[in-house]
Amino acid sequence: MRLSRGAPLLAAAVVAAAVTWPIPAAGTAVRDGHCARQEQVRVPGSAFQRSACLPDLTTAGLAGTPYTDLADQAGLTAAGTRTPSGVPGLQIDGYFPDSSHFNATHGWRHDAQFVIRLPHRWNGGLVVTGAPGTRRQYATDKAISDQVLAQGYAYAATDKGNSGSDFYRDGTRPGDAVAEWNARTTQLTRAAKRTIAQRYGHAPRRTYVTGISNGGYLTRWQLENHPELYDGGVDWEGALWTTDGPSLLTSLPTAVARMLGSARDEDLYAVGFAHGSEFLWPYHENAYWGVTQKIYRAEFDPTYDPACPGPSAGNTPEQILAPCPGDAAYDYASRPASVRRAVARVALTGHIGRPLITLHGDLDALLPKTSDSDVYARMIDASGRDALHRYYTIRGGTHVDGLYDTFPDRLRPILPCYRSAFDTLVTWVERGTKPPADRTVGRPAGGDVVDSCALADRDAPMP
Repeated sequence: MRLSRGAPLLAAAVVAAAVTWPIPAAGTAVRDGHCARQEQVRVPGSAFQRSACLPDLTTAGLAGTPYTDLADQAGLTAAGTRTPSGVPGLQIDGYFPDSSHFNATHGWRHDAQFVIRLPHRWNGGLVVTGAPGTRRQYATDKAISDQVLAQGYAYAATDKGNSGSDFYRDGTRPGDAVAEWNARTTQLTRAAKRTIAQRYGHAPRRTYVTGISNGGYLTRWQLENHPELYDGGVDWEGALWTTDGPSLLTSLPTAVARMLGSARDEDLYAVGFAHGSEFLWPYHENAYWGVTQKIYRAEFDPTYDPACPGPSAGNTPEQILAPCPGDAAYDYASRPASVRRAVARVALTGHIGRPLITLHGDLDALLPKTSDSDVYARMIDASGRDALHRYYTIRGGTHVDGLYDTFPDRLRPILPCYRSAFDTLVTWVERGTKPPADRTVGRPAGGDVVDSCALADRDAPMP
């Protein structure tokens, strides 16, 4: 991990470049002249970039090309999700100077990769996001990029500076890898604004930050620490890091203990897992709980069990997803003060400086809302910033919308509510229209649950 301050640190080793990728013949973007002088659009601070003039910047047009990665989007959206298409424009891919090499996208094996999309018909705005989980820069193309591009926004996404299950190996101090996520998001936001000014003749009039899971955490952190860069944000089930807890390091050890047979269902309820979410637990045992606990514990508390996960979380899916047995007994509260200092470097305070809308599913079985967004909402209230916040619990929502396809009778996708929340944020910021009060948004008994959600539909008062 290395971020440049001033001149790029790797300038001598990696020469910045702007080369045009192959483009489909006779594309709309080429015919209307949108990409004239594209080689003159440079991303400030980048160590390498290359651009492509494309007839469609959405996943419908990019599927099967080097300009997106459908595999990295797996599970984030329901199969029946409808997305817009036909947005011509310029795509710039590249990376900032960095010393780590987890991201092999494009064969670059270089971290701090980004994508910036500049639509032909620009509405004057910019949307910035960071990858959820340990995914990379194309992860939210279908969930976020498609919709905002169709609305005319420029779009920028970062891989956060490290990715994959071994991300905790980045940096030299505990907490370095996650701290880099925040720095890379700030870096991309500043660079994207200057890139936009080159392309369109002026900087964006409005900039919004948003994201899913770890991207939601980034949204929270940016609005607390760099409100001057943004006009508002939408936080979709953001991860919560607090110095003294709660965090996933205070809830997931119990989930790991249940995996290993040393905890009961009642123990999971006690740390925040929802009654009624039990049908989702087998999936999370196989896909999330073990690996998530061990790699984040290794990031902040590597001395707890140096042998597990060790220099790698694993070489096979089975090894990667397996928990460290010792994590079943992990007790964050009893760990040395150095662990809390590591978490404190990235901790949230609730002191947001711009409007924020938070969404959280009541059946989230990875980041239970009672130990996450419920707590964060109280932190915002305690900071005296409650007028800048709206919080909507989505009845039947869980951490990834793809599970709706397996349990359509018990779940609903959050993406339609996210789209509604984004539009609500924009009218709040730009027209002064106050959003609905905090509430639980009910799961409709019928209708188009995959593509429709009205935040004003009250299900029940917030607890």
